[in-house]
Amino acid sequence: MVSMNKLTIQKQAQVLGALVEGNSIRSTVRMTGAAKNTVVKLLCDVGRACEQYQDKIMINLPCKKIQVDEIWSFCYAKNRNVPEKYLGKQGYGDVWTWVALDPDTKLVPCWLVGGRSKFWAKRFMYDLAWRMAGRIQLTTDAYAPYYNAVCEAFKDKVDYAQLMKLYGVDRTQDKIKYSPPRLLYAMPKTMIGRPDQRHISTSYVERQNLTMRMQMKRFARLTNGFSKKIENLYYAVALHFMNYNFCRIHKTLGVTPVMAIGLSTHLWKLEDILDLLKK
Repeated sequence: MVSMNKLTIQKQAQVLGALVEGNSIRSTVRMTGAAKNTVVKLLCDVGRACEQYQDKIMINLPCKKIQVDEIWSFCYAKNRNVPEKYLGKQGYGDVWTWVALDPDTKLVPCWLVGGRSKFWAKRFMYDLAWRMAGRIQLTTDAYAPYYNAVCEAFKDKVDYAQLMKLYGVDRTQDKIKYSPPRLLYAMPKTMIGRPDQRHISTSYVERQNLTMRMQMKRFARLTNGFSKKIENLYYAVALHFMNYNFCRIHKTLGVTPVMAIGLSTHLWKLEDILDLLKK
């Protein structure tokens, strides 16, 4: 195995490449030959740098439309298996990652790893509102805490709509638990301002949920690749969105999201992400 202080930039990039393509820590160890502790330390160091860099650069954004959604995962153990001494503590059991996405540039300007409550909804919306340069059209699902959170964070400087969806399940279908629910209807509802009915949608941000589950083993279902420590989940998400925003050319755009919105003029490489450790 190779220790952290002996890893070349090329080897570090190889480790990051394995992680951002959806491999677990252990499979990354097997593929690269790096020690497990080395991989985890690199993830934490780079993830922390990615989080700080994106927090600094994702401001005064000229977005016109934003879609928001939350995606479920768990840390340490699923809720029903969490030991009594850890019940109710952040980082044990259910974890929700809140994601905002610009459907025009596919940029993810912010995200939040935490719980699913009024507190987390407000915290996320204040962060989102602070990053926008002007008035936006915002779409969320019908989760109740969104309305008050949007009102407090954006005041009246937003055109806000909720997309209310009703799902049904075919009870004759086998293995219902692992089958996607059937959408019966989706009804847009204006909440604040005058949102354009043509753009009331959460399709793009929901597609981002799939990208997260494919590119981060921690979000994959029915595996043992889930996060054991909440801090590692934070850093994995930060690295994922750094790679997504800066390094991956979006098929429909021909450029990366940060290039599409004007935050960068060139395509980043994993070595460029590693350079953030020097700043």
